[in-house]
Amino acid sequence: MVYGYIRVSSDKQTVENQRFEISNFAKNHNLHVDGWIEETISGVKNYDKRELGKLLKKVKKDDLIICAELSRLGRNLFMIMEILNLCMSRECKVWTIKDNYRLGEDIQSKVLAFAFGLSAEIERNLISQRTREALARKRAEGVVLGRPKGRKSSKVKLSGQEETIRTLLQRKVPKTKIAKIFGVNRMTVDSFIRQRLKNEQSILNPALVAAAPNS
Repeated sequence: MVYGYIRVSSDKQTVENQRFEISNFAKNHNLHVDGWIEETISGVKNYDKRELGKLLKKVKKDDLIICAELSRLGRNLFMIMEILNLCMSRECKVWTIKDNYRLGEDIQSKVLAFAFGLSAEIERNLISQRTREALARKRAEGVVLGRPKGRKSSKVKLSGQEETIRTLLQRKVPKTKIAKIFGVNRMTVDSFIRQRLKNEQSILNPALVAAAPNS
């Protein structure tokens, strides 16, 4: 299948120029365009929320997508890279007219695939590095990161359930089952019990806590 993809960013722009370019290109290469995808939307919007996303989900091996230029696919490098990488994984070809890209199974495509993957990995590493540097700078400035030690979240699910938990412990209900009752992790139950014992002067009997089975 051969698809012609047309995208304009506003109603003021016409799709006819792109359609003419793609039709003329297909004719010169003895190709028949089986389907047209036209949309008026910003290239900044992620491709999976566009008609392009629907097309990418249905393309198969050896299908061909023709567009006027790579910028029609997206407005930033990494989005375009992601789209082309997805096409390569589905063994779908992408040809552009103005910038003369030919994405297929040739050596050029394999080189591009390597470059795309490497660039994405470098970007991820740079983001991680910038995050670490920002955190280090904040620590150096004396900023306390995360929840202050000893402070509990105001939204603890078990708050106000001390009496119920004490009753369950008295009945030797395992902490795992107590966790399921309240929809929390067993470690949350264990931590909650220990914290209450420490902060509320053993509102729960220490002997019961020690004897409570974990599962």
